[in-house]
Amino acid sequence: MGTGSGSTEESWAVTEFAEADLGDARRTQRVIRMATVFAQQPMASLPEACGSPAELKAAYRFFDNEAIAPAELLASHVSATYERAVRVPRVLAVQDTTEVDWTAHPATTGLGPLGHPKHQGLMVHSTLGFTPERVPLGLLAQDVWARDPEKVGQRTTRRQRAIGEKESDKWLRSLAAVNDARHECPQTHFVSVGDREADVYDLFVAERAEGVDLLVRAAWDRRVAHEERYLWATVRAQPVAEIFTVHVPCRGEQPARPAVLTLRFGAVELCPPGHRRAERLPAVTVWVVHVVEDYPPAGVEPLEWLLLTTCPVPSAIAALECVEWYACRFGIEVWHKVLKSGCRIEARQLASAVRLQRCLTLFSVIAWRIVYATMLSRALPELPCTVLLALEEWQALYCATHRTPIPPLTPPTLHEAVQWIARLGGFLGRPGDGEPGVTVLWRGFQHLADLTRMYVLLRSPSLSAPNVGKG
Repeated sequence: MGTGSGSTEESWAVTEFAEADLGDARRTQRVIRMATVFAQQPMASLPEACGSPAELKAAYRFFDNEAIAPAELLASHVSATYERAVRVPRVLAVQDTTEVDWTAHPATTGLGPLGHPKHQGLMVHSTLGFTPERVPLGLLAQDVWARDPEKVGQRTTRRQRAIGEKESDKWLRSLAAVNDARHECPQTHFVSVGDREADVYDLFVAERAEGVDLLVRAAWDRRVAHEERYLWATVRAQPVAEIFTVHVPCRGEQPARPAVLTLRFGAVELCPPGHRRAERLPAVTVWVVHVVEDYPPAGVEPLEWLLLTTCPVPSAIAALECVEWYACRFGIEVWHKVLKSGCRIEARQLASAVRLQRCLTLFSVIAWRIVYATMLSRALPELPCTVLLALEEWQALYCATHRTPIPPLTPPTLHEAVQWIARLGGFLGRPGDGEPGVTVLWRGFQHLADLTRMYVLLRSPSLSAPNVGKG
């Protein structure tokens, strides 16, 4: 499967990994091969996916090779992400942290404590680029680390420590990666998007390249240089700009419902934190966009987002656009789900954290590709399916779906192909089912791999009808 047109099943992996500088061309070919094989069966164990002792041994040798840096593996994919980003006017660089839990494998070395002190694993902070239509373009950065057990529980001293000594520095490293992306894509506007954890004053005063902006959900009721003195009171004093209704999907036992939201926006001047007065940090002027559900149903927590952005917000239309951009942040949560459930990264057993990091990098790209297929087919359904599938794959898919031995000369659309893959994964496609999600797609991709192998095998010249006799 490929992110560009191709004629072999390795084409997508070549696009993402061919530029990896691993010190030996054979290693690059190996990672392309591994990406191809593992993407065909993302939920399978390594022995099952490799299919032979030789392939499995080669995979273990690759993950164990200290000369292979995860950063070099990722760099090739990031370059491919730039190639996609340079073609669009705006990229939402969503950054978020997740825990990858390997507690079930206690013999693994090099792990650190997670949020629950009895759980062990790695922290992963990723920056994933999206279009405003929610198509994921790929990773722009990924930081992976194990927490030091001796430093857990230092929250009480966090105000006394510089940001470079805290995990909060991850937000600045992500912003630096977005600055790099802007340098490589000088015509693309980048917006770094973060949740409430990203409401760090250092982020707002950090250096940003021209064409790079911030969009962060506020967590702190900061002091502001306005009559109301504090952020929430200041935005509440702004006039109502719009009242609109959104659909809220079901959450647990709460059914889906409409929600009536009130929109306010305006410019505010944030004051630096009082406990950092000695640093002489500058005040920062940002735009604030506030949406709140003033009258939620009884027993239901009201919806509320207070967003801080460096993007100009001169109108209600611009404010609503910022709300839409922030809503795209959910895409990285979907990617986390695919990485953990669809690619079963937490089930991988490689005995050490450094080996798992190499495996994590590889499967991070595989997980991106599954989400990419899902969202691209929704945003650009009329594209030919060759933007995602290799020649043999779409032909095998068509023939299996239509029960015919002869594929058409023209490839089907991307939307058609993704619908057929989803049906392989159990999607029914009934009128009320909507578009297929990532779960049925990662299942469908596994079935497609089997179909493609059989299709190629049956069309092999060596399987042509034998000559049964000459006389």
